Amino acid sequence: MAQAVTLKVGARELKLSNIDKVLFAGNGFTKAHVVDYYVRISPFVLPHLKDRPLTLKLYPDGPTGKVMYLKNAPVHTPSWVKRAPVWRRSGESQINYILVNDLPTLVWSAGLANIELHTFLARAPKIQQPTMMVFDLDPGPPADILQSAQVAIWLKQLLDDLHLQCFVKSSGSKGIHLYVPLNTPVTYELTQGFAHRIATTLEAQHPELVISEMSKAARAGKVFVDYSQNADHKTTACVYSLRAKPDGPFVSMPMDWGTLTEALARKDREVFRLRPDDALRRLAEAGDQFAPVLKLKQKLSKSLLAGLSSKTTKSKPKPPKASNDGKLKAYQAKRNFNITAEPSGNGVHMDGEKELMFVIQKHAASHLHYDFRLEMEGVLRSWAVPKGPPLVKGERRLAMHVEDHPMDYARFEGIIPKGQYGGGTVMLWDIGTYKVLDGHPVRAYHAGKLHLLLNGKKLKGEWALVRGRQWDNNGSKEPWFLIKSGADAKPISPRRDDQSVLTRRSMSRIASDKSHEWQSHR
Repeated sequence: MAQAVTLKVGARELKLSNIDKVLFAGNGFTKAHVVDYYVRISPFVLPHLKDRPLTLKLYPDGPTGKVMYLKNAPVHTPSWVKRAPVWRRSGESQINYILVNDLPTLVWSAGLANIELHTFLARAPKIQQPTMMVFDLDPGPPADILQSAQVAIWLKQLLDDLHLQCFVKSSGSKGIHLYVPLNTPVTYELTQGFAHRIATTLEAQHPELVISEMSKAARAGKVFVDYSQNADHKTTACVYSLRAKPDGPFVSMPMDWGTLTEALARKDREVFRLRPDDALRRLAEAGDQFAPVLKLKQKLSKSLLAGLSSKTTKSKPKPPKASNDGKLKAYQAKRNFNITAEPSGNGVHMDGEKELMFVIQKHAASHLHYDFRLEMEGVLRSWAVPKGPPLVKGERRLAMHVEDHPMDYARFEGIIPKGQYGGGTVMLWDIGTYKVLDGHPVRAYHAGKLHLLLNGKKLKGEWALVRGRQWDNNGSKEPWFLIKSGADAKPISPRRDDQSVLTRRSMSRIASDKSHEWQSHR
């Protein structure tokens, strides 16, 4: 066994001891392999480490041996390694944490058998200002990482409703980490309080699987949504960090929501257990999927926090003024919401004084078509228009009446997994408001003729939606026709036809992103 080697890293010479020592007996992964991994991953991991105080977690004999936690920089730390002084919680003295801001420091850290990289949520010197909020989804046996994946999807949906983007990664261990980038002035008091409220809200919505209590005795068979990571003294495994598991090492690796959803559908646990070489290959293909966490600016507010208060109660809510009254049974029967990220429609839309909404979604399922939807009676009445909306006066297009969709569907753009009803790519092609020019919308709908005035981002003007003859006796196939009335509409260029009004992405870009997006346009 080589006792020591000297490496030239940039302008630094580093002496690394016991470089050939096997740290993972199961596969012969040595300290040299740890160093090599961090050198190769450095262009991606260093931006996420920069200026974040690091707790050293040393495994001199691998994950089955004794672990040493070091917060203070050890006495043998090279003088060129940057440090960040942080006051202890007692206020009596400071801890000099390591800052891994460059490749030589990263290699020096790996040479200490610091297999895992655990960092603050804040950057020095603004130690009391976290740049992100994090949720650690920790399954209690017999629950496992697949149950954590399901909770991650529910958590994303809740955050989407609050217009907060989030990003997900495997922890590299048994759970999942979900990050909400902020990068705006905020305090730990606010982020931890907000995260706690989110956790209790999710528990109230899904008590069969979610728990927000710290007690380990209560976690059996459930997923603990650990909000306590949002504290000034806590650290979390950094993205791309190795994790020291006896059968590892594994990598704490970003995932897109499409991959996570597909893994849940297939019950594929191995997707969450990425080894170093696999992680490097994925990065070479997809790049840093966590890059937005570094710069995306989002704000938390006390008013947003207060808005969650009514959702945390487990008492039966009062009946809403308007509901979908069972109109979504056909929609819900066709979908498995443990697999698809489409909205379940369990919520209701409250009628108000706002104008009624229309939405058109371009949908590449088994055949490309355009889904034309009108807000009506608390749902989206829906028609599939194979050739898209007509633009020339007098032109008509077949519009097949399909099941009502929930109001939240107006904000859906992304991927419906293969094997699910309507599997394929969905683009938010147009959205706006509409009026019925000759009567009440519901009465006009039941009469089979709606004279519409659309005011959308792409379509403006008059159209008529007229019911034709039924194709069978029970009316399950009901053709309507979408007809251009009034004047000709403004032509739509091929480029604009292939551009989302939500994200400006093309159909191919949405498909390649393998994710779904939720935004509010009301």
